[in-house]
Amino acid sequence: MRIETAIGQQIARFREARRMSLTQLGEAMGKYLDKPWSRQAVHQAERGRRAFTAAELAALALALDTSVPALFLADAAPIELPGAAVSAEDYRAILLYAGDDAPLDGMEELLVALRDIGQILARPTLARLAKIEGVAQEVAGAEEA
Repeated sequence: MRIETAIGQQIARFREARRMSLTQLGEAMGKYLDKPWSRQAVHQAERGRRAFTAAELAALALALDTSVPALFLADAAPIELPGAAVSAEDYRAILLYAGDDAPLDGMEELLVALRDIGQILARPTLARLAKIEGVAQEVAGAEEA
């Protein structure tokens, strides 16, 4: 997945979670940039069809009430940079490392942990175990009656 696509997906997720329209997000960004983004510009960004300046990433994070690193979170797929693809693990590692002197607020780690938990819970083995548990509870309830 191209890095612009990963960022675009996060923009769309945050915008939808905040129940903002494309136009509302573009207007909110105008508070931090010289001018607002058009509806089409936001749409192109969400589709991964544009690169971002540092100022635009900061404006997006402020308008969406999130952090810049949260905009970079991606699904468990290699991230394609112009020169090479980076593994999902290496990509996550660069997002989580803040250096020895920079305190972490924990939000990025929490987001990654929640995504990992979601992936674990979606595994077929766990779904089968949940079914087995349900059947076991039904049998135990029938034996008590």
